[in-house]
Amino acid sequence: MRNYEVMFIVRPTLEEAAILKVAEEVKVLFEKNGAKVVTEKNMGQRDLAYEIEKHSKGYYFLFNIESNAEAISEFNRVTNVNEDIIRTLVIKIED
Repeated sequence: MRNYEVMFIVRPTLEEAAILKVAEEVKVLFEKNGAKVVTEKNMGQRDLAYEIEKHSKGYYFLFNIESNAEAISEFNRVTNVNEDIIRTLVIKIED
């Protein structure tokens, strides 16, 4: 298992409950695929460096996880289809 930092940005037009539901769905997705969410941080609404899909703001979430490549691959597949997540970033942490 390797350590990863996973950041994703949720559309700002959703209600707060829906935003938190998206983050919970991502956490469940990792856990179903054998990953362990070590820490999770709701960074709140922030300005984007540039517009994404006509949004200038977004809700940021940062997860530190212990995972295998299959869980990361599934995360990328699911978030590419999910319209509520407008951007993702996965960074492998070298020990």
